[in-house]
Amino acid sequence: MKKLYCLTFAFLLFSALSTFSQEKNEIIENIQKEAYENSQLEILAHELLDDIGPRLVGTPQMRQAHDWAVAKYKSWGISAENQQWGEWKGWERGITHIDMVSPRVQTLSGTQLAWNPGTSSKGVTAELIVLPEIRDSISFRKWLPNVKGKFVMVAMKQPTGRPDDNWKEWATPESFEKMKKEREEQTKAWNENIKRSGYDRRSIIPALEEAGAVGIVDSYWSKAFGANKIFGARTKKIPTVDIQLEDYGMLYRMVEHGDKPKIHVVAESKDLGVVPTFNTIAEIKGTEKPEEYVILSAHFDSWDGGTGATDNGTGTLVMMEAMRILKKVYPNPKRTILVGHWGSEEQGLNGSSSFVADHPEIVNNIQAVFNQDNGTGRVTSINGAGFLHSYDYISRWLKAVPDTIRKHIETTFPGWPARGGSDNASFVAAGAPAFNLSSLSWDYWNYTWHTNLDTYDKIVFDDVQSNVILTAIMAYMASEDDSKTSREQIILPIDDKTGERQTWPTPRVPERKGGQ
Repeated sequence: MKKLYCLTFAFLLFSALSTFSQEKNEIIENIQKEAYENSQLEILAHELLDDIGPRLVGTPQMRQAHDWAVAKYKSWGISAENQQWGEWKGWERGITHIDMVSPRVQTLSGTQLAWNPGTSSKGVTAELIVLPEIRDSISFRKWLPNVKGKFVMVAMKQPTGRPDDNWKEWATPESFEKMKKEREEQTKAWNENIKRSGYDRRSIIPALEEAGAVGIVDSYWSKAFGANKIFGARTKKIPTVDIQLEDYGMLYRMVEHGDKPKIHVVAESKDLGVVPTFNTIAEIKGTEKPEEYVILSAHFDSWDGGTGATDNGTGTLVMMEAMRILKKVYPNPKRTILVGHWGSEEQGLNGSSSFVADHPEIVNNIQAVFNQDNGTGRVTSINGAGFLHSYDYISRWLKAVPDTIRKHIETTFPGWPARGGSDNASFVAAGAPAFNLSSLSWDYWNYTWHTNLDTYDKIVFDDVQSNVILTAIMAYMASEDDSKTSREQIILPIDDKTGERQTWPTPRVPERKGGQ
């Protein structure tokens, strides 16, 4: 009888495990099927990037994007809301038009920098001037009155507009090394020249404005064909524009040769006062452990030289599509699956660090956070983030991911705690197991990271689709895991510089009243 009982129990246990395994495999198969056969990625990308456009914090487009995301989630049957975390300087980009009007006419490639005061619709016309050779701060102060009524060029004239890999491919080794040496010497001399003025590259801008300049002309080359980094302005009353390397270099040479070029700048931006800032939060409520959370994470904001396609439109698309698929094929998760679309990551992880500060009841019960941020490429690296036992659960979850995706991913355990860079760092600092899904470059840093070229056409949808499947399966596995993830941290090594043991990062204080 005892033997029969044991056999019966073993059979029932095997049947239960077999049924669970079949259900698990079926859900994983359905995740892939939905991702491949009913992808919404291109539609979402068009609506977000082409129709709404860039999502600079404080702009109407940022608010429009938040509202769009909430409506989209609700259309999929997922509860969502915008949660205010602070305020920011309200600003709206208008038309920027930059033309050389003397000694000849040419339309120039460039744009106004963010949060900058606008011009009238008639614009501003003035001659260009470059910074002189500076002996010391006294001589610079004597020179300053020369900027009155002029546009001041504040960037170094680049010696070449060709990326280094282009030189390496086509130039002789001797020519390539000669170019690099000359550029290094020129850059050093430029930096030392500004330093002798008594200012640095940033603080010199207000000094030029105060001295009567009518505008600032910059050029922040990204070391790639046609790409410039586009950030915020440092002037309070006059326009600041960034002009692409090719046109900037031409204007600079004209000034050097005494041609006295003039440009006409129209920059019709609007100051909108102070506006609220938000995170968009959506969730699929858990059925067995609703108080425990699996979080999908991607920052929603962008700089606005392009449309923010790979920073972080693609991360946003991954998390939205993963949530859509999970709601369809796994509508009753064991744990609550929450997605955070964070505001103002670009100014210091403000949205995510505010969420961490405002929601300890969630942060203290996180099973895992999966964050994706760095471009359009397929995920190739997952770091254990300094959690001692991260190998146990991350490896277990990864086994469920198809080999066609998993084989490209290298893991590092126990890894190292993130101290910045992206929103996973906000959660790591609070002791929550948060992992960055680091992706293949696709020349991200030079061509699309914060540049004018970060647009829809740079998206590699096959790689984004792969990341959707990876994220959805990892979220499903984390939700279903019988075990709660360990938060035990590694003992950090001694810092060679200080001789003291390194410490775990601490939560940053978010800037909740920005740009004012």
